[in-house]
Amino acid sequence: MVYPRDYLSEEMTQQPNQLHLQLAQRILSHVRLSGYKAGQHLTETSLQEVLGTSRGPIRAALGHLAKQKFVEKKPNKGFFLVKPPKKQNGANALPAAEDEKIYLSIAADRLTRDLSDNVTENELMRRYDLPRPRLRRILDRIAAEGWGQRRTGHGWSFLSLVDSVEAYRENYELRIIIEPAGILSPTFKLNIPEIERLEAQQQFVHSEGYKMLSQTELFEVNGQFHETIAAMSGNRFLAQTLARLNQLRRLIEYRQTLDRARVYRQTGEHLSIIKLLKAGKREAAAKMMLRHLGGAEQEKAKTYLFRPQYAKS
Repeated sequence: MVYPRDYLSEEMTQQPNQLHLQLAQRILSHVRLSGYKAGQHLTETSLQEVLGTSRGPIRAALGHLAKQKFVEKKPNKGFFLVKPPKKQNGANALPAAEDEKIYLSIAADRLTRDLSDNVTENELMRRYDLPRPRLRRILDRIAAEGWGQRRTGHGWSFLSLVDSVEAYRENYELRIIIEPAGILSPTFKLNIPEIERLEAQQQFVHSEGYKMLSQTELFEVNGQFHETIAAMSGNRFLAQTLARLNQLRRLIEYRQTLDRARVYRQTGEHLSIIKLLKAGKREAAAKMMLRHLGGAEQEKAKTYLFRPQYAKS
């Protein structure tokens, strides 16, 4: 891809706005979740598919990452990864690291019922000592993830979540019904580029990512696996339902004790399902998905997820 002569200087000297900073952090997260190594070419086209935005903001975000020495701009070639971040929010200059702490604090307060269903922005600003623009950035993320919404008039409402053992089991019971059925649907169509992307991602997590990815990142990887396969069912309502079920249990998953050995086992099962789907063995893949979900539900609900000492850290 050929860029204008002043491309680098313009993108690397302009002051990034909040959108550019958020996109930069999401690019770093994508790099980590994909297991990219130094030298990986980061194209605007591929990042468009991941970030769902236009090239201009992505270009500015990459320019900011170049200033932070995470990527390098090569003339007439584009941006290349210099050093993968070793941990989530690896760029200390990016505000998302502190935003993540506040986001998780709000999540913890909701799960422990310390934060009411309906709140005003002024209440939240006082409680978490935040300026309004930063608070709204975090609230926009909460709204995008489906567990909060702006109220008519003023203020925000937090939606019902999976916050009990019964609700957690019901969530998994519905997934056990719909996910294997989606694989067996007559409208199921294997998306080769997507299944190969999933396979590469799951292989990375299984081989080394499970040791270092954060709680939120591992949840995203797991959700992407299940939701991408659900989308191949050809039934938009099945895919939307699963996405909503994942949203509802998002916070409780963030708060559980991270068992990396379990993540390793789960990604191994994910890879087995992918292998069966690529071989055209949908019935076997559906059975494997059934066992996979059943085992995950029993293991989580009966061990550590809802211990009495469960509370904010």
